[in-house]
Amino acid sequence: MLTTTVARTWISRWDRQQEGYLPDREERFTALIDAVEAGAGRPDPLVLDLGCGPGSLSARLLDRLPRATVVAIDTDPLLLALARGAHPGRTELRFADLDLRTPGWAAALDLDRPADAAVSTTALHWLPEPGLRTAYAELASVLRPGGLFLNGDHMEVGESTLHRLERALAERATQRRFGEDGPEDWRQWWDAAAADPALAELVAARTAAADHHGSESAHLSVHTAALRDAGFGEMGTLWQHGDNRLLCAIRT
Repeated sequence: MLTTTVARTWISRWDRQQEGYLPDREERFTALIDAVEAGAGRPDPLVLDLGCGPGSLSARLLDRLPRATVVAIDTDPLLLALARGAHPGRTELRFADLDLRTPGWAAALDLDRPADAAVSTTALHWLPEPGLRTAYAELASVLRPGGLFLNGDHMEVGESTLHRLERALAERATQRRFGEDGPEDWRQWWDAAAADPALAELVAARTAAADHHGSESAHLSVHTAALRDAGFGEMGTLWQHGDNRLLCAIRT
Protein backbone atom coordinates (compact mmCIF):
# COMPACT_ATOMS: atom_id res chain seq x y z
CA MET A 1 0.00 0.00 0.00
CA LEU A 2 1.22 3.47 -0.85
CA THR A 3 0.92 6.21 1.73
CA THR A 4 -1.94 8.63 1.23
CA THR A 5 0.51 11.50 0.74
CA VAL A 6 2.46 9.71 -1.99
CA ALA A 7 -0.71 8.56 -3.76
CA ARG A 8 -2.35 11.98 -3.74
CA THR A 9 0.83 13.71 -4.88
CA TRP A 10 1.09 11.46 -7.91
CA ILE A 11 -2.63 11.74 -8.68
CA SER A 12 -2.37 15.53 -8.61
CA ARG A 13 0.50 15.28 -11.06
CA TRP A 14 -1.57 12.84 -13.18
CA ASP A 15 -4.47 15.28 -13.30
CA ARG A 16 -2.15 18.04 -14.41
CA GLN A 17 -0.67 16.06 -17.30
CA GLN A 18 -4.16 14.98 -18.38
CA GLU A 19 -5.18 18.64 -18.60
CA GLY A 20 -2.45 19.10 -21.19
CA TYR A 21 -4.55 16.96 -23.52
CA LEU A 22 -7.90 18.15 -22.12
CA PRO A 23 -7.79 21.81 -21.09
CA ASP A 24 -11.54 21.64 -20.38
CA ARG A 25 -11.27 18.37 -18.44
CA GLU A 26 -12.95 19.73 -15.31
CA GLU A 27 -15.82 21.13 -17.37
CA ARG A 28 -16.34 17.68 -18.88
CA PHE A 29 -16.26 16.08 -15.42
CA THR A 30 -18.90 18.57 -14.29
CA ALA A 31 -21.15 17.86 -17.28
CA LEU A 32 -20.83 14.11 -16.75
CA ILE A 33 -21.68 14.28 -13.05
CA ASP A 34 -24.57 16.64 -13.79
CA ALA A 35 -25.94 13.98 -16.13
CA VAL A 36 -25.60 11.26 -13.47
CA GLU A 37 -27.37 13.46 -10.93
CA ALA A 38 -30.16 14.34 -13.37
CA GLY A 39 -30.61 10.94 -14.95
CA ALA A 40 -29.82 8.21 -12.41
CA GLY A 41 -33.33 8.38 -10.96
CA ARG A 42 -32.35 8.28 -7.28
CA PRO A 43 -30.14 10.21 -4.84
CA ASP A 44 -28.08 7.13 -3.96
CA PRO A 45 -27.18 5.64 -7.35
CA LEU A 46 -24.90 2.67 -7.88
CA VAL A 47 -22.33 3.81 -10.46
CA LEU A 48 -19.65 1.84 -12.30
CA ASP A 49 -16.48 3.66 -13.38
CA LEU A 50 -14.96 1.81 -16.35
CA GLY A 51 -11.21 2.18 -16.76
CA CYS A 52 -11.05 4.29 -13.61
CA GLY A 53 -7.28 4.85 -13.59
CA PRO A 54 -6.26 6.59 -10.34
CA GLY A 55 -9.89 7.34 -9.45
CA SER A 56 -10.04 10.99 -10.51
CA LEU A 57 -13.63 10.75 -11.78
CA SER A 58 -14.85 8.44 -9.00
CA ALA A 59 -13.63 10.84 -6.31
CA ARG A 60 -15.22 13.86 -7.97
CA LEU A 61 -18.51 12.01 -8.41
CA LEU A 62 -18.66 11.08 -4.72
CA ASP A 63 -17.73 14.61 -3.68
CA ARG A 64 -20.83 15.80 -5.55
CA LEU A 65 -23.09 12.82 -4.77
CA PRO A 66 -22.04 11.59 -1.32
CA ARG A 67 -24.91 9.08 -1.09
CA ALA A 68 -23.76 7.27 -4.24
CA THR A 69 -21.82 4.02 -4.31
CA VAL A 70 -19.07 3.75 -6.92
CA VAL A 71 -17.43 0.55 -8.12
CA ALA A 72 -14.29 1.56 -10.03
CA ILE A 73 -12.76 -0.94 -12.45
CA ASP A 74 -9.28 -1.08 -13.94
CA THR A 75 -6.44 -3.53 -14.42
CA ASP A 76 -3.40 -1.23 -14.23
CA PRO A 77 -1.55 -2.14 -10.99
CA LEU A 78 0.09 1.25 -10.53
CA LEU A 79 -3.01 3.37 -11.15
CA LEU A 80 -5.14 1.13 -8.93
CA ALA A 81 -2.55 1.36 -6.15
CA LEU A 82 -2.63 5.16 -6.40
CA ALA A 83 -6.42 5.12 -6.29
CA ARG A 84 -6.58 2.82 -3.26
CA GLY A 85 -3.84 4.72 -1.46
CA ALA A 86 -5.55 8.08 -1.97
CA HIS A 87 -8.93 7.01 -0.53
CA PRO A 88 -8.42 4.85 2.56
CA GLY A 89 -11.57 4.16 4.54
CA ARG A 90 -13.92 5.54 1.90
CA THR A 91 -16.46 2.73 2.13
CA GLU A 92 -18.70 4.06 -0.63
CA LEU A 93 -15.84 3.59 -3.13
CA ARG A 94 -14.69 0.10 -4.13
CA PHE A 95 -11.95 -0.73 -6.62
CA ALA A 96 -12.00 -3.90 -8.72
CA ASP A 97 -8.98 -5.28 -10.58
CA LEU A 98 -10.72 -6.65 -13.69
CA ASP A 99 -10.03 -6.56 -17.42
CA LEU A 100 -12.94 -5.04 -19.36
CA ARG A 101 -11.96 -7.06 -22.43
CA THR A 102 -12.51 -10.37 -20.64
CA PRO A 103 -16.00 -11.94 -20.67
CA GLY A 104 -17.32 -12.41 -17.14
CA TRP A 105 -15.95 -9.26 -15.54
CA ALA A 106 -19.43 -7.90 -14.86
CA ALA A 107 -20.52 -11.01 -12.92
CA ALA A 108 -17.25 -10.92 -10.99
CA LEU A 109 -18.30 -7.56 -9.51
CA ASP A 110 -20.92 -9.46 -7.47
CA LEU A 111 -23.30 -6.48 -7.36
CA ASP A 112 -26.29 -6.64 -5.04
CA ARG A 113 -28.49 -4.76 -7.51
CA PRO A 114 -28.29 -3.50 -11.10
CA ALA A 115 -26.23 -0.36 -11.60
CA ASP A 116 -28.05 2.90 -12.25
CA ALA A 117 -25.26 4.45 -14.29
CA ALA A 118 -21.85 3.71 -15.72
CA VAL A 119 -19.21 6.31 -16.50
CA SER A 120 -15.82 6.46 -18.17
CA THR A 121 -13.35 9.17 -19.12
CA THR A 122 -10.37 9.01 -21.47
CA ALA A 123 -10.06 5.25 -21.12
CA LEU A 124 -12.06 3.13 -23.55
CA HIS A 125 -10.31 4.36 -26.69
CA TRP A 126 -7.45 2.04 -25.63
CA LEU A 127 -9.60 -1.03 -26.29
CA PRO A 128 -9.53 -2.69 -29.72
CA GLU A 129 -12.99 -3.03 -31.21
CA PRO A 130 -13.55 -6.68 -30.13
CA GLY A 131 -12.58 -5.77 -26.56
CA LEU A 132 -14.82 -2.69 -26.66
CA ARG A 133 -17.75 -4.84 -27.78
CA THR A 134 -17.10 -7.27 -24.93
CA ALA A 135 -16.97 -4.39 -22.44
CA TYR A 136 -20.28 -2.95 -23.63
CA ALA A 137 -22.04 -6.32 -23.75
CA GLU A 138 -20.89 -7.07 -20.21
CA LEU A 139 -21.97 -3.61 -19.05
CA ALA A 140 -25.46 -4.12 -20.48
CA SER A 141 -25.82 -7.24 -18.33
CA VAL A 142 -25.47 -5.29 -15.05
CA LEU A 143 -26.99 -1.90 -15.95
CA ARG A 144 -30.70 -1.52 -15.23
CA PRO A 145 -33.16 -0.76 -18.04
CA GLY A 146 -33.14 3.00 -18.49
CA GLY A 147 -29.70 3.22 -16.92
CA LEU A 148 -27.16 5.69 -18.29
CA PHE A 149 -23.77 5.12 -19.82
CA LEU A 150 -21.65 8.28 -20.05
CA ASN A 151 -18.32 8.22 -21.85
CA GLY A 152 -16.11 11.30 -22.02
CA ASP A 153 -13.30 10.85 -24.52
CA HIS A 154 -11.78 12.01 -27.78
CA MET A 155 -14.02 10.37 -30.38
CA GLU A 156 -13.37 11.20 -34.01
CA VAL A 157 -15.97 11.40 -36.75
CA GLY A 158 -13.54 9.98 -39.33
CA GLU A 159 -11.15 11.60 -41.77
CA SER A 160 -13.03 14.63 -43.00
CA THR A 161 -13.02 18.41 -42.96
CA LEU A 162 -15.21 18.26 -39.86
CA HIS A 163 -12.67 16.07 -38.05
CA ARG A 164 -9.83 18.42 -38.94
CA LEU A 165 -11.82 21.34 -37.56
CA GLU A 166 -12.60 19.43 -34.37
CA ARG A 167 -8.90 18.70 -33.83
CA ALA A 168 -8.03 22.34 -34.56
CA LEU A 169 -10.43 23.54 -31.88
CA ALA A 170 -8.88 21.18 -29.32
CA GLU A 171 -5.34 22.24 -30.22
CA ARG A 172 -6.19 25.92 -29.98
CA ALA A 173 -7.85 25.45 -26.60
CA THR A 174 -4.70 23.79 -25.29
CA GLN A 175 -2.52 26.57 -26.68
CA ARG A 176 -4.69 29.27 -25.08
CA ARG A 177 -4.64 27.49 -21.73
CA PHE A 178 -0.95 26.68 -21.50
CA GLY A 179 0.91 28.66 -24.16
CA GLU A 180 4.46 27.37 -24.48
CA ASP A 181 4.59 26.26 -20.84
CA GLY A 182 2.49 23.12 -21.00
CA PRO A 183 2.51 20.37 -18.37
CA GLU A 184 4.46 17.15 -18.74
CA ASP A 185 2.98 14.69 -21.21
CA TRP A 186 1.79 11.12 -20.66
CA ARG A 187 5.16 9.57 -21.44
CA GLN A 188 7.03 12.00 -19.16
CA TRP A 189 4.66 11.21 -16.28
CA TRP A 190 5.30 7.47 -16.62
CA ASP A 191 9.05 8.00 -16.91
CA ALA A 192 8.99 10.05 -13.71
CA ALA A 193 6.91 7.40 -11.94
CA ALA A 194 9.43 4.75 -12.96
CA ALA A 195 12.19 6.81 -11.37
CA ASP A 196 10.40 7.07 -7.99
CA PRO A 197 11.56 4.27 -5.63
CA ALA A 198 8.14 4.29 -3.93
CA LEU A 199 6.55 3.19 -7.22
CA ALA A 200 9.30 0.95 -8.59
CA GLU A 201 7.63 -2.40 -7.90
CA LEU A 202 4.29 -1.20 -9.25
CA VAL A 203 5.90 0.16 -12.41
CA ALA A 204 7.63 -3.18 -12.93
CA ALA A 205 4.35 -5.04 -12.49
CA ARG A 206 2.67 -2.72 -14.95
CA THR A 207 5.46 -3.13 -17.49
CA ALA A 208 5.18 -6.90 -17.24
CA ALA A 209 1.43 -6.77 -17.85
CA ALA A 210 1.29 -3.79 -20.23
CA ASP A 211 -1.09 -4.19 -23.15
CA HIS A 212 -1.55 -0.69 -24.53
CA HIS A 213 -1.39 -0.54 -28.30
CA GLY A 214 -2.46 3.04 -28.98
CA SER A 215 -5.87 4.47 -29.73
CA GLU A 216 -7.68 1.44 -31.11
CA SER A 217 -11.30 2.64 -30.83
CA ALA A 218 -11.04 6.34 -31.47
CA HIS A 219 -13.99 6.70 -33.84
CA LEU A 220 -17.42 7.72 -32.57
CA SER A 221 -19.11 5.33 -35.01
CA VAL A 222 -17.30 2.33 -33.47
CA HIS A 223 -18.68 3.20 -30.03
CA THR A 224 -22.23 3.86 -31.17
CA ALA A 225 -22.40 0.65 -33.21
CA ALA A 226 -21.02 -1.44 -30.35
CA LEU A 227 -23.41 0.13 -27.86
CA ARG A 228 -26.42 -0.43 -30.10
CA ASP A 229 -25.49 -4.08 -30.61
CA ALA A 230 -25.10 -4.47 -26.83
CA GLY A 231 -28.66 -3.32 -26.16
CA PHE A 232 -28.43 0.44 -25.77
CA GLY A 233 -31.07 2.51 -27.51
CA GLU A 234 -31.17 6.30 -27.52
CA MET A 235 -27.71 7.85 -27.65
CA GLY A 236 -26.09 11.14 -28.49
CA THR A 237 -23.53 13.75 -27.49
CA LEU A 238 -24.46 15.73 -24.37
CA TRP A 239 -21.39 17.98 -24.32
CA GLN A 240 -18.65 18.65 -26.85
CA HIS A 241 -15.55 20.73 -27.48
CA GLY A 242 -13.91 19.78 -30.75
CA ASP A 243 -13.53 16.00 -30.82
CA ASN A 244 -13.65 15.89 -27.02
CA ARG A 245 -17.21 14.79 -26.35
CA LEU A 246 -19.47 13.29 -23.71
CA LEU A 247 -21.43 10.45 -25.27
CA CYS A 248 -24.57 9.27 -23.51
CA ALA A 249 -26.37 5.98 -24.20
CA ILE A 250 -29.52 4.63 -22.53
CA ARG A 251 -29.90 0.93 -21.69
CA THR A 252 -33.10 -0.44 -23.22
